[in-house]
Amino acid sequence: MVDWGIEGLKLNVSLAGERRAPALILAHPLGANLQVWDDIAPALAEKFFLVRLDLRGHGRSRSPAGPYALADFGGDVCATMDALGVKRAHFLGQSMGGAIGQWLMIHAPERLDKIVLANTASYFPSAAGWNARIRSAREKGMTKLAPSVAQRWLTEGFRNDRPDVARKIEHMLLASDPLGYAACCSALRDTDLRDAIRAAPPRPVLVIVGESDASTPPELGVALAKSLSDSRLVRLKAAHLSSVEAEEAFLEAVTVFLAG
Repeated sequence: MVDWGIEGLKLNVSLAGERRAPALILAHPLGANLQVWDDIAPALAEKFFLVRLDLRGHGRSRSPAGPYALADFGGDVCATMDALGVKRAHFLGQSMGGAIGQWLMIHAPERLDKIVLANTASYFPSAAGWNARIRSAREKGMTKLAPSVAQRWLTEGFRNDRPDVARKIEHMLLASDPLGYAACCSALRDTDLRDAIRAAPPRPVLVIVGESDASTPPELGVALAKSLSDSRLVRLKAAHLSSVEAEEAFLEAVTVFLAG
């Protein structure tokens, strides 16, 4: 683990792989942290200079006062790249991380090579639902939110077969800073990239959807893929956390695409 200050903000970053290899940045979902990639990180580090970060408000990174915007996260990614001397990188973002990837495609396309957008969308309805989640996090912490979110992230069958993994995911959510979580919810509530992403400079993009994803239903990922000029779509038998539930298929899709 490496801690450094970027524009006054402490971000926790994990590095693996050869620095001479192509860089790959991983951005996790809302409420998770960089450990959500633990099972696939070793395989990715064999091929890439792997950069995993706890997004602001998550894990061991600081939680500055909110609300946050996608521009804050995008700026953090670019500042991390600058600190590492990485001019361009592949990018893999899941859920909120995928929204950050879209922001980078629009506002910093020169920093990106290939992009993987997993279990994400260009728009996250509805504002009322996000506001309720913000109130719950601020007033009651993560105790009430974590179990319900964890249930949506993994299918019932997977939770029954792998209760150890399901517990790990729920504990990850419970450990999230409630105020940081609420500030991130504001960013997703206010996100609507549906028009802007169509005008983004073309980049090769892989869109991954989970067939049982209730948080970002497959049709949102399909719509995202159709709005991009150079995209391909992969459907996995999984819920929202497809990188965990369909680990082997997810890893194969990502590595084949990035090596393509």
